Amino acid sequence: MKTILIIGAGRSATILIDYLLKQSELFNWKIVVTDSNVELAKTKINQHPNGMAEELDIFDVKKRQQLIKQSDFVISMLPASMHTEVAEDCVAFGKSMATASYVSDSMRNLDRSAREKNIVLFNELGLDPGIDHASAMKIIDEIHQQGGKVLTFKSYCGGLVAPESNDNPWGYKISWNPRNVVMAGNSTAEYLSNGKIKLLPYQRLFEQAETIQIDNFTFDAYANRNSIQYINAYKIPEVQNILRGTLRYKGFCKAWNIIVNLGLTDDSIAIDNLENISYKEWVEMFLPSGEENIIEKLKRIFNNRIDEDVVEKLRYLKLFSDEKIQKPSKGTSAMILQSIMEEQLKLKPEDKDWTVMYHYFEYEIKGKRMALESYFEDKGKDSIHTSMAKTVGLPLGITVKNYLLGKIPLSGVQIPTTPEIYQLLLNELKEYGIIFKEKKYNL
Repeated sequence: MKTILIIGAGRSATILIDYLLKQSELFNWKIVVTDSNVELAKTKINQHPNGMAEELDIFDVKKRQQLIKQSDFVISMLPASMHTEVAEDCVAFGKSMATASYVSDSMRNLDRSAREKNIVLFNELGLDPGIDHASAMKIIDEIHQQGGKVLTFKSYCGGLVAPESNDNPWGYKISWNPRNVVMAGNSTAEYLSNGKIKLLPYQRLFEQAETIQIDNFTFDAYANRNSIQYINAYKIPEVQNILRGTLRYKGFCKAWNIIVNLGLTDDSIAIDNLENISYKEWVEMFLPSGEENIIEKLKRIFNNRIDEDVVEKLRYLKLFSDEKIQKPSKGTSAMILQSIMEEQLKLKPEDKDWTVMYHYFEYEIKGKRMALESYFEDKGKDSIHTSMAKTVGLPLGITVKNYLLGKIPLSGVQIPTTPEIYQLLLNELKEYGIIFKEKKYNL
């Protein structure tokens, strides 16, 4: 009996756990789910005979290593910054591992050791990154097999709230790690435009968001992290334009840009005695002194870029409220903002989230210029069985299953850009309704 260890039972792990428990019935696997909150882990297993819940403080090195030693495969659903310690243990004990997070430098440094141990360290096996890689590489490989060249590749993805559950001014509800929502885009974005490297710093990232149309919906789209690194990963040295971006409902970026430039996402300075400070007083800390009211000050600072739509969004997040800060009692502005968003932008039990992914290619085959659009959308069932949990969990579950069945003969640090991974993944995702629609046309 093979044992799969899942570390972390948070909101993104729900569908992954369900999937692997079902697979365990076919392949006689044991699924061990650990979390610092063991009751949460028990809930996710739901008394399945092949499931077992364990309490685990990830900083309890002895117990962590004991559980890894006893496993045949490890899936880390921890925050990205915590994967390396788990990966180092996996390499030390010769255990393969998977995460949905971006490949970090420390993870990349384990590639050689993992290959020597003949184990695999899967990364970027989620929605974005993950399904985006797999679906893009399928198209890129098809273009190259026809002797073509990829000239432009743009890829956008959004974890949104479904239109029928959209009942707040932001058009957004949290369906994944709220910390990541607050800190999204907090580094310079890098992309390629007309063959030239472009850098977009955090303070201008949301101000320079594009507007794109997908089907009947209009979205804001802002550049996401380092797109240039994927030129090599996608094997498209010929590309002249490459950009990976994040989608939000139209109007989101204009308001979020005010929050970023005001300083409310700052995570460097802890503020004391927050229970004695109102949300309005917290915001006033970032504003100059004067007799004007808070909205007038904001309008002056931001040169009247604050219209009524932005004011409504900021008011919804309590930024003009005299209510005392509920939590934390001491913390950074980023922590305060996260607490507000967790309360104001949470999914109601019956709410549905919505994932949208869109690729745009321009390519040339035998002197003929073509464009291709590839698109999928998916809605969750409710606030627990979300599309985010589905589209993050299934790529992990499917790929781990195929690896344990001997269908993916790879080792070292891997992302889903190779046919051995993406063909099996995309084929099975279709069974769960994740199907890309494609449209080709001449340029």
